[in-house]
Amino acid sequence: MSILVGHERDMAIADLLDRALNKGVVLSGEATISLAGVDLIYVGLKVLVASYETASRIRDSQAAATPPPDEQGTQ
Repeated sequence: MSILVGHERDMAIADLLDRALNKGVVLSGEATISLAGVDLIYVGLKVLVASYETASRIRDSQAAATPPPDEQGTQ
């Protein structure tokens, strides 16, 4: 089975999964169930699909970009 991607480019499911695991994909969504204008149930969902190496690389790059916490006031 193949999927058309971009300008009529064939891509196998295995290639698509490989690309998703190497780059990482974030899926997010939300749903609210309400009755008479009153929100009863809210469901939020965020899913990260990536290989372990990709997730580690993303985590490390974000940790390097975040400055260390200010240690003033601790004794």
